[in-house]
Amino acid sequence: MGIRTGQQYLESLQDGREIWLDGERVADVTTDPRLCGAAQSVAELYDLQHRADLQEKLTYAISDTSQRAGLSYLEPTCEADLVRRRGMVKTWMDWSCGMMGRSPDFMNIHMTGFASAQSYFARDGEQFGRNIRRYYERLRDQDLCLTHTLINPQIDKSKPVYLQPQHTAAAIVKETDAGIVIQGARTIATLAPFAHEIAVFPSTYLQASEEAKPYAFAFCVPLDTPGLRFICRPTITPNGGRVRDYPFSARLDEMDCVAIFADVLVPWERLFIYRNPLLANGLFVETGCMNQIMHQFATKDLAKAEFMLGVALNMTEAIGTNGFEHVQNYLHEMINTVELMRACIRASEADCGPGPNGTVLPSAQPLWSVRTLFPQLYPRLVEIMQLLGSSGLVMTPNYRELSGERAADVQLYYQAAALPAEKRIPLFRLAWDVACSSFAGRQALYERFFSGDPWRLAISRYQSYPLKEELKQRVWDFLERTAEWDERLTGQERK
Repeated sequence: MGIRTGQQYLESLQDGREIWLDGERVADVTTDPRLCGAAQSVAELYDLQHRADLQEKLTYAISDTSQRAGLSYLEPTCEADLVRRRGMVKTWMDWSCGMMGRSPDFMNIHMTGFASAQSYFARDGEQFGRNIRRYYERLRDQDLCLTHTLINPQIDKSKPVYLQPQHTAAAIVKETDAGIVIQGARTIATLAPFAHEIAVFPSTYLQASEEAKPYAFAFCVPLDTPGLRFICRPTITPNGGRVRDYPFSARLDEMDCVAIFADVLVPWERLFIYRNPLLANGLFVETGCMNQIMHQFATKDLAKAEFMLGVALNMTEAIGTNGFEHVQNYLHEMINTVELMRACIRASEADCGPGPNGTVLPSAQPLWSVRTLFPQLYPRLVEIMQLLGSSGLVMTPNYRELSGERAADVQLYYQAAALPAEKRIPLFRLAWDVACSSFAGRQALYERFFSGDPWRLAISRYQSYPLKEELKQRVWDFLERTAEWDERLTGQERK
């Protein structure tokens, strides 16, 4: 099939999947007013692949075929490949202003990284290595949209997964000739209503014990698999909210779901890890996949920070505060965030190293800086936006006021120093949506935990930081040289 169009994507979602929202089953995610905006936004990304001016930037020719695939499926073999793939991700992220963190490229790069490291999965049996490779090729060739879920239900975080109430965390409950049977749930299945398939991977550490083995697995299944259902959180667009007044809430709410597995059969050919806690624990790091993932979401972070800076620049220029020194300092802080993201991404590409199966991996340490800093920096960008917009964010009316009975009042009292009311209002409505609305709150929370618990990530980075011993030794080397200098000087004084 190759790259699909937006229309093909939307039609493919009409498959009878079981999505629950507000206590009722959603008949069609592409037409339901609570969900269709996000579905259409993903469709736009697929359509970009077919634009003549973007096709070379977003796709590549699959060797030995006449088909093209999205560049997020490219297995990078050199720095230039990383730069090219990043250009594709940045184009999609700029289209969504960095506000759609789980767009299809995110999981595409996941699965590509795993497929390159198929030998890792084959440690527990050659069939699992074949399975991951074949699944990647299917994903690429059919241009599927994949979501994933990693986290067990938040019931009692003080206990390991096998001591949670029975049938809450997804677990293997049976093995058959056709495959394994999964019962239980996983959470934070973002983008699930708009995906074709779901990847169920391990995330938290599992003890190497018999009790943990039923929870040690990795597989992918279609969204319409019998027994698989999803419960959505409430939507964040106000009832009756128009896109012009809620440009992000109404169009880019990816939706977050709980995935429930009611005796779901997973065929053997779709299984990548089976009852192996050690393989589950090392999955992301030992395959090198985490480097590739960090490269993708660092690019998302750059697009997001750039967009927030662009909004702030327009907003302060509109109301004439961009000449104030304190405002310029706030804007400079946002510039620092943008350029830090850009520098880390570029450093990771320039310092790339060998990966599995002839691929290259972006350098980890610059990307670790993005991974651990952006959860702190993004809420600060939001805070700066609030400080710069102040009461102007609160008092901006809906766009329809411009055509209402008091349109003359609106034109007069909602103008800005550099913009008429009809331009100031949508600008400030957009600023409200990214800084103050429910959408903004979800984005800030999401960024705090996008790549895991910030505290655990910090500890992990400290424990694995490769330069610790070298830097410690550098101090002792200097002190040794200092002692030698002191002895020489003391000897000279005696003479």
